[in-house]
Amino acid sequence: MPAPERIPTGGVSTADALVLLTEGELTVRGRVREASNAVLYCAVSLDGAEATCVYKPVAGERPLWDFPDGTLAQREVAAYELSEATGWGLVPPTVLREGPYGRGMVQLWVEADPGAELLALVDGPEAGDGWKAVGLADVGEGRTALLVHADDPRLRRLAVLDAVINNGDRKGGHLLPTADGALRAIDHGVTFHTDDKLRTLLWGWAGEPLTGEATEALAAVDGGLAEGAPLATRLAELITAAEIGALRARVGALLASGTHPVPSGEWPAIPWPPV
Repeated sequence: MPAPERIPTGGVSTADALVLLTEGELTVRGRVREASNAVLYCAVSLDGAEATCVYKPVAGERPLWDFPDGTLAQREVAAYELSEATGWGLVPPTVLREGPYGRGMVQLWVEADPGAELLALVDGPEAGDGWKAVGLADVGEGRTALLVHADDPRLRRLAVLDAVINNGDRKGGHLLPTADGALRAIDHGVTFHTDDKLRTLLWGWAGEPLTGEATEALAAVDGGLAEGAPLATRLAELITAAEIGALRARVGALLASGTHPVPSGEWPAIPWPPV
């Protein structure tokens, strides 16, 4: 089965966006204040072309006790490389470069469609047609509701990607459905750990068979991770050898099982707060 058609992000092609993000002049326009690390909203311009982007300087990262190696910025770029290897284009174009506050991650800004609904809370025990159940959520005053996500092939691809990169923080606010029908996902700094850290809102397919599309994408990633392959060589610049080894093992386990992973029970399955 061929990969779905790649849709340009933010009005520019992926190739043009990468050149612009890598070589363009960054101008800081503001700061995303609700973020726990420094996240700067920027304009990037080159030869008359301009786009908006996010710049996360390494100097603005808070150290994480369980991620002693590498940087959030490097893992963000590694997640983009894995997204590209699947052929699904789920992560916006992302590069590692120097900026006004030193080296950091620069990612194309994506405007989300406010009318797209991917998550919901349901009163009652059933998710309903077109939805997949995640679990019960506390909605205050001693009440609970069923947290559900859309039974959407775009989300299902992302659930596979998150299992591959071992995403420890897939929240609802990281999902960016766009007006052109695409889905982008952001905030991948807490990824690629050697231990099982998968925490996500996308558990609706847990234990179900992988689609043929997913199996083909995983096989392509598996080939790209072979020693000396371009993907493996690129990742070696971004994450540790142990993390690459664990990545290969996760891909192999997914292909061997043929199913979406289930919560391990050794780590909280859903991030907090979930949005």
